[in-house]
Amino acid sequence: MHTPTLSARLLAALALSASLAACSDDNDEASTNSVKLDNYSVTPVLAKTLPGFESVKLYSLISSDDKLAASPDFMFGGSADGAGLLRNPDGKGFTLLVNHEDNLAISRVRFDETLRPVGGEYLLNSDGGRWRLCSGTMVTPEEHGFGPYFLSAGESAVDAQTHLIQPFADNNTQSTPKGVRGLGYWSAENAVPLPKTAYPGKTVVLTGEDASDATGGQLALYLSNALGDLDGGQQYMLRRRDLNQREKDMATGQRYEVEFVAIPDYKNLTGTQMQAQVDPLKAIKFGRVEDIDYRKGGGANGREVYFNVTGQDFTGVNADQSRTKWGRTYRLVLNEQNPLLGTLELVLDGDDRAGKAKDFQNPDNLCVTQNYVYVQEDSNGYGTETHDAYIYQYTIATGELKKVLELDHRRTEADKDKYNVTGTSYTPGASSKGSWEYGALVDVSDVVGQPNTFTLCIQPHSWRAQKYKDGGARPNNGNDQASQVVILSGLPR
Repeated sequence: MHTPTLSARLLAALALSASLAACSDDNDEASTNSVKLDNYSVTPVLAKTLPGFESVKLYSLISSDDKLAASPDFMFGGSADGAGLLRNPDGKGFTLLVNHEDNLAISRVRFDETLRPVGGEYLLNSDGGRWRLCSGTMVTPEEHGFGPYFLSAGESAVDAQTHLIQPFADNNTQSTPKGVRGLGYWSAENAVPLPKTAYPGKTVVLTGEDASDATGGQLALYLSNALGDLDGGQQYMLRRRDLNQREKDMATGQRYEVEFVAIPDYKNLTGTQMQAQVDPLKAIKFGRVEDIDYRKGGGANGREVYFNVTGQDFTGVNADQSRTKWGRTYRLVLNEQNPLLGTLELVLDGDDRAGKAKDFQNPDNLCVTQNYVYVQEDSNGYGTETHDAYIYQYTIATGELKKVLELDHRRTEADKDKYNVTGTSYTPGASSKGSWEYGALVDVSDVVGQPNTFTLCIQPHSWRAQKYKDGGARPNNGNDQASQVVILSGLPR
């Protein structure tokens, strides 16, 4: 579906944004001072801190078992992934948007001034969502210079698109697709605009393609010379200046000159036709590009980009081992004047089983702060996994890598049979190592007015029941999983 130009919508959104900013300023003290981090969900936290991070506090914010007073029919969906939190336009309370990956849907949860969930609904159901909805980015005027928008990336189809959601819009178009044609057709993990300080007056959006076929996954870039324009620009693919397309030919300790090359006539191409441009354009064939984020702190930091490649087994199109198996984290530093030029560096290599990332089991989501990169695992299920999914802390200044969190399947707890089931009859059975995954980790410190505070989505894939498939006014695409959002307090930024 072709999406018309966003210029009119942009003007309206900017007006709303100015109003939002004014409300936030006027009510800042009242709003932030009322926030009380607590266990507001009936579900225990399904994660645990690891040695060295005992001071990080975890709170259960919302889960699929919670009944919200203002929305008794609402059920928080399974497979919680991409998310973004905003203060409400009146300065009272908060709104959280969440991608429910396997539900093909987006929920909106409302919170009071204390951050207690009070109501919820769906802004996009599975008819409108159409594809698996993975990571997402909350775009705001304060950070990006336009918005507020929630960009929700569609995955699992070559012709998938990124949805543009108005966070505070009336909920009357749940079944209407909201794909942005200008951002192209990609089986995308995320679409991430760079901050307004990176290239003032321009719009630069990076998209990660989670593809494992013959053409591999791409790191794409959209560029417009108008701020907030998501339709009138041009799409590009990343390639090395020496035109080497093999991912595994890049090693740690090296920096590679790269450039983004234009995809000819991309708006008139299908997703399949866009993929057919990979070899002629000599784009790098990554083994499934996943989440993307940029370094915070303003100025040049906004041009320092990190992304995960989750990896694929050494079979099929990767039998030549040209792509990563266990996953990698890359740093892309873009040119100060020209976002189409830069250097690419491999900073964490899971295929080096003697190196610092030797325990990697397929990194997926990531969150970048001013000083750290937080890398989250989602095992590809090779059958040799040795641990449940970790979150790692990579220190940008030193390169040190530490383990922060591990998912807690509660296999030895009294309620273990609730969270560990198999088959359509939901027979109790221990879940395998690494079979759960994380969704988005988002720094919400500035939104809630409390430092070192993050939301974290959790996808406990063996927490399943018929009621999650049938219950509530939830558009679930036949998905029978539950999920959870937790709060982390005290995680260093």
